[in-house]
Amino acid sequence: MIRRLFAWCVAVALGACSSSSATTDFVDPPDELGSFAVGHSTAELMRGDREIHVDIWYPVDGKDTAGAEPRRYTLSGPLGPVSDVALADPPVSSRSEQPLLVFSHGYGGISTQSVGLMETLASHGFIVASPEHTGNSQGSSTDSFDEAAANRVPDVSFVIDSMIARSQDPEDAFHNRVDGSRVGVLGHSFGGMTAIGTAAGWAGAEADPRVAAILPVSAVIDKELQSDERSSPNAGFTQAQLETITVPTMLMGGSEDVNVFPENNAIAFEQIVNAPRVYRVDILGATHTHFANVCWIGNYLIGIGITQESWPGLGAEDLLEPYETTCGPDAFPIEESDRLAKLYTVAFFRRHLLGEVGYDAYLTAAFAASEPAVDFFRK
Repeated sequence: MIRRLFAWCVAVALGACSSSSATTDFVDPPDELGSFAVGHSTAELMRGDREIHVDIWYPVDGKDTAGAEPRRYTLSGPLGPVSDVALADPPVSSRSEQPLLVFSHGYGGISTQSVGLMETLASHGFIVASPEHTGNSQGSSTDSFDEAAANRVPDVSFVIDSMIARSQDPEDAFHNRVDGSRVGVLGHSFGGMTAIGTAAGWAGAEADPRVAAILPVSAVIDKELQSDERSSPNAGFTQAQLETITVPTMLMGGSEDVNVFPENNAIAFEQIVNAPRVYRVDILGATHTHFANVCWIGNYLIGIGITQESWPGLGAEDLLEPYETTCGPDAFPIEESDRLAKLYTVAFFRRHLLGEVGYDAYLTAAFAASEPAVDFFRK
C-alpha cells in the first residue's frame, strides 16, 4: 500500500492526470496480478523444416473461467507443477486487438523458463507467446552457436506472423484478438540477445520493424564480458548495431551475475542513443538464474520427494549449482527478485506498448529510491 501511494504521488507530480483511461494515474500495481484471469495453450508451428513448440499465455474474462482446470506445466511425462494462476485453454478475452509480447528463452533453455512473469503479463492484458527454439533448447541441442543465433530473430518474427495470421482466421481462438501494431519482445540471456536482435538485426537477420519495444535481460553486448568468451562475432553487438535501435528499451540484469556480467547493460545503456527512452534496472543481489524458474522447478521436485541427491540420476544435474546459488539460504530472496522483475517489466510494457502514462510513476529514480534492491537509470 505504501508503494502504491508513493507511486500515485509521483504520478501526480509528473502531471500524469487525465480524463483518458489510457493516461490515468490510478494504475494496477505492476508487481501484482492484473485484473484478468489467465489462460494457457500451446501450438506446434512449422518454420520450413523446423517444428517450433510455442507456449501461449493470454488474458481471460472472468465470466469464462467456470469449469476451466488449472494448467499443469509438464517437466517429464506426467510430472510438473500445477499453476496457481493459469487455466488450461479457456476462451481468450473478448477484447479486440490485444498487445502481443514474444519471450525468448536462454541458450539451451525451455519455453516455460519464466512462467511467473508470463502469467503476470497475461493478467495485465498481454498475449504472450514463448517459442522453444528448436536446435537450441533443452530438448533439441543440435545447432552450433552461430546456427542458433541465426535462427533466433527469424523464429521470433515467425511467431509474430503466426499470431497475426491466427487473429485473421475467423475459425481460430485468437480471431481478432492480436494487435500487430503493438508488439514487444523480451528475453533472458541468449534470449535477451534475441530481443536486441529484433530491434537491431543480428546474426544475418534484419530487425523486425513491427517490434515496438524491447526488454533484454542479462544479454551479452561485449563478448569479452561473459564467462565462456565465445569467439563468434555473433556473441555480442557493436556500437553501430546498438545505435540503430529506435524503440523504447529496458535493460535488466542482476548485480551478482557471473555468467553475463552486469557491465554489459552499462555498455548498452550508453550506446543505445537513438531510442526515445532507455532504462537500465539492476537488481542488487540477483544472479543470472534469478530470472529463470530454477527455484520453481527445484522446489517442486523436492516437494514430491525427489531430493537433490537424486537429480543427477534424472538428468537434472545441471540444476544443482544454480539451485544453490539462486534458492539457497544465502541467496538473494527469489520472491523479491521475481517481484521486482514483474514490477519493471509490466510497468515498461504498459507504458510503452499501451501508452498508459500513469506507469511513468514506476519508471523514475524517485520511485527506485523506495526499492533498496534496485539501481535504476533512465535517459
